[in-house]
Formats: sequence, structure tokens, C-alpha cells
Amino acid sequence: MLNSSSQASFEEDGQRQPAVGPWKPLMPSKGSKEEPESRCQDAGGADETQSTEQLNVSRLRSSSVEIREKGSEFLKEELHKAQKELKLKDKECERLSKVREQLEQELEELTASLFEEAHKMVREANTKQAASEKQLREARGKIDMLQAEVTALKTLVITSTPSSPNRELHPQLQSPSKAVFRKGHGRNKSTSSAMVSAASQNVTPEPVSHECKEVDSILFAEFQAWKESPTLDKSCSFLDRIYREDVGPCLDFTKQELSELVRVAVEQNTLTIEPVASQTLPVVKVSAEECGGPKKCALSGLPRTCKHRIMLGDSGNYYYISPSCRARITAVCNFFTYIRYIQQGLVRQDVELMYWEVMRLRREMSLAKLGFYPSEM
Repeated sequence: MLNSSSQASFEEDGQRQPAVGPWKPLMPSKGSKEEPESRCQDAGGADETQSTEQLNVSRLRSSSVEIREKGSEFLKEELHKAQKELKLKDKECERLSKVREQLEQELEELTASLFEEAHKMVREANTKQAASEKQLREARGKIDMLQAEVTALKTLVITSTPSSPNRELHPQLQSPSKAVFRKGHGRNKSTSSAMVSAASQNVTPEPVSHECKEVDSILFAEFQAWKESPTLDKSCSFLDRIYREDVGPCLDFTKQELSELVRVAVEQNTLTIEPVASQTLPVVKVSAEECGGPKKCALSGLPRTCKHRIMLGDSGNYYYISPSCRARITAVCNFFTYIRYIQQGLVRQDVELMYWEVMRLRREMSLAKLGFYPSEM
């Protein structure tokens, strides 16, 4: 409103100015006539200057108002834009802060899981290490034990073979009188010395016999074939022949059922023979007729003086046997012991020497079957 009014007044003043016309100076006149004219001119110039100043002031006012309005509108727009951008940035900051919190939480969970997994792996490794060390110690102990057993078996093979058994390592081969003495039963010294002197007088030296030997080609071939892959299976021709000709007849006693149990125990190496002291009472867990007694053999059923008894496995049942039955069982046990040594690789001899040792053991079984046995039995 102010701009339009000031512009209108400015145009009216511009239209009025040409009507006044330019002021022309006149020659000064003498007397009082010139003074009023100069005063009028001064008054007209002051009015004109005043109006110009008012016009300029009004123009300045109008322009400042316009500038102020435009500036305020611009600032409002800029403020609105800044507020919008600030809101967007706040949202972006909030989103980024949530992402950061989520990442931090995931990082913490991952770190915790990694530490837990690492501790678990360390525990498992320690457990496995402890188990491995324990197994190593047990294995070393077993190795030492096996080495000791191998050394003992080698010593046993060297010092005790079926041809010359070590009676300290095989108590069942000792004479009953020695076994009784070892268990603490004494005799009168004079009586024992008299018996020894009488026995020494009756013993006559036997002449040394030199026997001739010839290898049977069939038996030797069967032994060689068995020696290539030693086994205790009765299906091979070598053991089948020995079972039919020697082992079977040697263990064929009157009491068939007990004979079969004895044969199985001998094959499984679970038969025990021990001497019987004169004052030891029989341990009976089955019928007395089956077990026999110090005066009756359980295998033959005949009244015989039984100086030994046998136990089959861990049954705890003892069966009294006569010297003849003991000789037959011992002969078969010696044969199985030797072939077990061969199977385990403990006998390191020439094949022919092993063959003759087997033949000697077969002869012992045949003699025992026929009733021949050493007097110390």
C-alpha cells in the first residue's frame, strides 16, 4: 500500500514540475524591489528539497519493507528445509544407532560363542591327551609284561622241553614223595635213609642202548605241511592221524563221560594235576563214586592207590586218578605243550629235529596206553 501511494505522489510531482518551469535569474535591480523576489525563490527551493527528501524516505521505507518480507519468506523456507533435513538426519542417526547396537550385540554373542568353543576344544584336547597318556602307560605296561612273558617262555623252552622237563616248573611231574616232603610231612630219618640205601643196592645200571631211526616219508610230509601253518585244528592230516592213533586211545578210559571232559580240558589247556598228601581229605562236590578217592581211580573205576588228583577248568571238582591214568594224561599234555610251542614260534630247531621230538612224544603216548609208565609216577 505504501509503495503504490508513494509512486502516485511521485508521478504527480513529476507532472507538476514542468508547469513551474525553470528558474531564470534576473539582473538585480536597485532598491527594494529585488529582495522580495529572492525570498520567494529561496522559499520555493526549500519546499522542493523537502519534498524530494520525503520522496526518498518513502522509497527507502517501501524498499526495506519489501526486502524484509522477502527475506522473512526466504528464511522461513530455508528453516522449513533445514527442519526437514534435520528430521531425516535424526531418523538416519536413529537407524544407524540401532544397526550399531545390533552389530555390537552380535559381536558380543559371537565373541562369547568363540570363547566358549575355544574352552570346549581345550577341555576336549586335555581329556583326549589324558586318555592318550593313560593308554600309552597301559600299553607300555602291557609291552613290558609281554616282554617278560616272552623271556619267561624262552627260558622255559630252553630249560624245560617235553624230552627233558623242568620239574620245578612242572609240579605235576614231581614224585609224590617229594611233593609230600615239600608240604611239610616228615619221616623218620633212619627209616628214610634205610629205604634209600636199600633202593640204591637194588638198582642196577642199565646198558646204554643205541637205537636206529629212519624217517617215515608220509609222516614227515604231513608234519612239514602242518609246520608251514601250525594250527590246533583236528581237520589237518597231521593232527587227525595223531588223534586217531595216539590221543584218542590214550585218553579212552572206562568212564567215557569223564574221559570226554578230560580230553576237552587237555585240548583247552585247562586241566590241573596236583599230588595228594596222605593226610588230605577229599574235596567232594559231586558224588563220591564219580570223584573216586585215594583208593579208587575215578577214570578207570578200579581200586588203585591214587597219589594225584585232577581238576577240570575252574569247576572246583577234584577227581582222583591212578599212576597209570596220570601217565597217560601227562603224555598227551606233553604232546600238546610241544605243538603249542611250535605254533607260537618258541621252538627254533631244524624241522627234522622237531619231527623226531614229535615222534618221541607219540611213542610216550603209546607206551602209556599200553600201561608202561615211570616208577616215580
